[in-house]
Amino acid sequence: MTGAASGRLPIHEQHLSEPGLVVLDITAADEATVHAVMTALDQLWAASGTLPTRRTPGEPGVGARVYADVRRRPGD
Repeated sequence: MTGAASGRLPIHEQHLSEPGLVVLDITAADEATVHAVMTALDQLWAASGTLPTRRTPGEPGVGARVYADVRRRPGD
């Protein structure tokens, strides 16, 4: 299974339309850890920031998705 059928969010083409754009799915034991990772990514690259977390019934952990441009630093 892929995409929504497996509990994962689908990836849209515009988020990967050129080299350097990435989609990162983060899963951790708790929301605090997911938020810490999103905050760290924001300090490395131009990223989508701290986004809402989600839980998938029947699967362990808390997840979130981050969109980033690894060619750009914060504030570029």
